[in-house]
Amino acid sequence: MSGTVEFERHDAQAVNSAKLRQPLYAARKKIFPKRANGSFRNFKWLIMAITLGIYYLTPWIRWDRGPHAPDQAVLVDIANRRFYFFFIEIWPQEFFLVAGLLVMAGLGLFLITSTVGRAWCGYTCPQTVWVDLFLVVERAIEGDRNARIRLDQAPWTARKIALRTAKHAIWIAIAVATGGAWIFYFSDAPYLAMDFATGQAAPVAYITVAVLTATTYVFGGLMREQVCTYMCPWPRIQAAMLDEHSLTVTYNDWRGEPRSRHAKKAAAAGKPVGDCVDCNACVVVCPMGIDIRDGQQLECITCALCIDACNGVMDKLGRERGLISYATLADYNANMALATGDGAHDIRPSLVRDASGRISDAISTFHLGKLFRPRTFIYFGGWALVGVLLIYGLMTRDRLEMNVLHDRNPQYVVLSDGSIRNGYTVKLLNKIPEQRTVTVSLDELPGATMNVVGLDHEESSTITVTLEPDRARSLKVYVRQPREGAKSPGKAQRLVFHVEDKSSLDSADYVTSFESPE
Repeated sequence: MSGTVEFERHDAQAVNSAKLRQPLYAARKKIFPKRANGSFRNFKWLIMAITLGIYYLTPWIRWDRGPHAPDQAVLVDIANRRFYFFFIEIWPQEFFLVAGLLVMAGLGLFLITSTVGRAWCGYTCPQTVWVDLFLVVERAIEGDRNARIRLDQAPWTARKIALRTAKHAIWIAIAVATGGAWIFYFSDAPYLAMDFATGQAAPVAYITVAVLTATTYVFGGLMREQVCTYMCPWPRIQAAMLDEHSLTVTYNDWRGEPRSRHAKKAAAAGKPVGDCVDCNACVVVCPMGIDIRDGQQLECITCALCIDACNGVMDKLGRERGLISYATLADYNANMALATGDGAHDIRPSLVRDASGRISDAISTFHLGKLFRPRTFIYFGGWALVGVLLIYGLMTRDRLEMNVLHDRNPQYVVLSDGSIRNGYTVKLLNKIPEQRTVTVSLDELPGATMNVVGLDHEESSTITVTLEPDRARSLKVYVRQPREGAKSPGKAQRLVFHVEDKSSLDSADYVTSFESPE
């Protein structure tokens, strides 16, 4: 290692050190993560921009569904009991589609965790995304890690008050925008924004924004890593999802130990020296306040910022990247066995390098083929199966539905001419945003005719009904059968209501019974 190589050493200690656990009810120690630079940090910037963009902008996207339906692309219309997602409209009785999406999300989370560890936590979890956003504001106003530490330890001056006021004001503005964006998913965004600004929105809108403002501000700005460590159940559950072939962020101490801040002197003295120079760069960038060199820890969210920090140091030292890397437990154990002679002695860096000083070809490294194993196939198969079933259910669902409820009391009436009459409540469901005319007919009941209350028509076995767009219509229907038409008096007969839209060929049948006296 050349004496001219310069890199920053940090006098830092992990706040949540695995070697020195704090009491459960100890006061929180603040974490001041340093800004990292590298491919994983850039990937997190990209994910943050995409996820925040989706969340804040989606309610404002328009989607033309015709004159009788809302034009907001994504809308949870609680008042009318509808869920709109671009060209998809989900009715309450189709909630199984939403349940299926939740099942897919769960299986997807299991799949991701079993392959690349807590990638959800490190990149796309809302807590992670909003904490990153709040840290952007904090760094822009107060400076990077050292400047923030000095400011925190400094007495309260006009400058400190001004900086803290500006930071918290922006945090609150972000929190308000977060709560405001949420309510726009439940009503037409432009109209609700106007009503909200003029004080004419419903009280529940203001309450929702207030609650979400408070939780976003507290969780993202004040509690931060404590939400992941103490409130979220996923760190405890993830252990069941991982195996020895799952990728996790790993400190490869088989090449890093023994670490030394004076590697040149140690090497001159004939002592074994690993690649780790104990600069603590991995510690100061960690948003969870841990030292990845202590091994796998519950607090680690696999954000990989420590990889970026360490790679930067290795680049300056002229060493191979990957002292901290994504690795599997199986590869780590194999490499550790090589470095220790299967546990016969302490780590010897010379055993993992070739004659030229480069990492030996005998070292186990990750390749994509290791992701394909029975567990991931099972998770992916389950995820894909649910997806196929949802697509099939969506493509084959009825756009015209009918429900029939037989009157319970009386079940039948004998008219003066001896004919039998049964009463039914027929509900017709038009699930398209267009008005249409349908015909309702009776099948499998000989001689049966019907009369609809409030509908001007001649009694017959077929009637014509107009259905409003995207609405249900309830009809009170009386079905009459001549006495001589009954095949088995005293026994219930099969009756089929048939509804059909001649223009679209949509149709539906409902089988019920027709009661008659003995």
